[in-house]
Amino acid sequence: MDRRSLESQIAELKMDYISLQGDIEKLESTGHGDQIAKAEERLAAMEERLAGLNRQLDDLG
Repeated sequence: MDRRSLESQIAELKMDYISLQGDIEKLESTGHGDQIAKAEERLAAMEERLAGLNRQLDDLG
């Protein structure tokens, strides 16, 4: 994968992450605990994916 592709994927993932954080805040304000837990699991998976993409980008130099 080339640098531009990695940077694009990272940017997209960051936007999705921020959006999901906003969704979690809305869920918290309405008291939907079961959905919050699922959304937090998705955030954790996104964090792992982001870390992996950043490692790949670092490997490119």
